[in-house]
Amino acid sequence: MTDNTRRLIKKYPNRRLYDTHTSSHLTLADIRQLVVDRVPFQVVDAKTGEDLTRNILLQVILEAESGGVPMFSTEMLMGVIQFYGPYQDVLGSYLDKSIQAVLDIQRQTGAQSSGAWGEFMNQQAPVMQDLMRQYVDQSKALYLNTQNLFGMFGGAARGPADTSGKKNGDEE
Repeated sequence: MTDNTRRLIKKYPNRRLYDTHTSSHLTLADIRQLVVDRVPFQVVDAKTGEDLTRNILLQVILEAESGGVPMFSTEMLMGVIQFYGPYQDVLGSYLDKSIQAVLDIQRQTGAQSSGAWGEFMNQQAPVMQDLMRQYVDQSKALYLNTQNLFGMFGGAARGPADTSGKKNGDEE
């Protein structure tokens, strides 16, 4: 997508957002609606021209998380924070591909409205949750087996199905 087709939104020092396309001020709720409506836009600092799009999108997420039922649990947010550093590319790529897969499913099913999408997901939730659980279990087992294979954790390797925490030879 070229910059000519994107709406330019300027952020001024007084923290106001100005849409140059509509010549009007915007709120974070308006930015969220642009995202929901799939309107391409870029937010720039009015003084420096610095791209602030990610920062504004994070503010939209923070506002959405503050009202109603949050999407991210405290444990999940802590896990994301722990991934910053050597593994952040891996998690970022995984989350990006996972969200893209859900968006692709949404497009393919024609469930464009949030109501239709919600109804579709409610019907598919048990199946999707089971598939995701299986995927996470398999990924975890593969990761642990790889670590054990290369002896990265030292000590005796546990089998992939042994997640009880017992060491080999422990009695029940």
